[in-house]
Amino acid sequence: MAKKKKKTTKKKVTKKTAKKTTKKTTKKAAAKKTTKKTAASKSKKTTAKKTKVKAATKKKSQPKAMKTASAKVYQSQVKVGQAIPDFSAPMTGNKTFQLSEMKGKKVVIYFYPKDATPGCTIEGKDFTCLHEEFKSAGVEVFGVSRDTISSHEKFKQNQGYTIDLISDENEKMCSIFGAIKLKNMYGKQVRGIDRSTFVVNENGELVREWREVKVPDHAKEVLDFVKNS
Repeated sequence: MAKKKKKTTKKKVTKKTAKKTTKKTTKKAAAKKTTKKTAASKSKKTTAKKTKVKAATKKKSQPKAMKTASAKVYQSQVKVGQAIPDFSAPMTGNKTFQLSEMKGKKVVIYFYPKDATPGCTIEGKDFTCLHEEFKSAGVEVFGVSRDTISSHEKFKQNQGYTIDLISDENEKMCSIFGAIKLKNMYGKQVRGIDRSTFVVNENGELVREWREVKVPDHAKEVLDFVKNS
């Protein structure tokens, strides 16, 4: 009987030990699962964050592309040899420029980006210096930009220009001559006037155009053309 009791006791101890071992194994397995879940969760969160950052970056870059795509750039409404549609615009001296009133005269219209900037100032001086020669050849000269009349008046007075400056704030003239283009400034594309010059004959027809003008000697080149045309 004593031996049986010992055997029974041993069996009980073995069972208890087995139960404890099973519990420990179960706990370890559960801990491993929890760790894996946590790692997976962290991985998902990291991936989600990266995805959000990428999406945000795309959103930030998209408006710039859209702005560039939607910027209005005019195609010229007239080609060399064609009649220019009549238009009017305010100019310095409290006057109005009307193309139809220029019939019988040759007209030089030069577009420049902005008042009181270095290149535009030099260009205006060059045309002013040759103004008397243009007039002797029966040619009227006008400068055009999108600046206001008050800005033009100040610019003209400060530089002592003898030519009149036309204000094209509504871009009507820019649209007729296709004088607006996209320019790169500080890594961004912006709309601006393409420095360009047009010669209109006595019948109101476009007979010559210069685009992407370089200021040095340009006024003299235009004078030589009108004298010989």
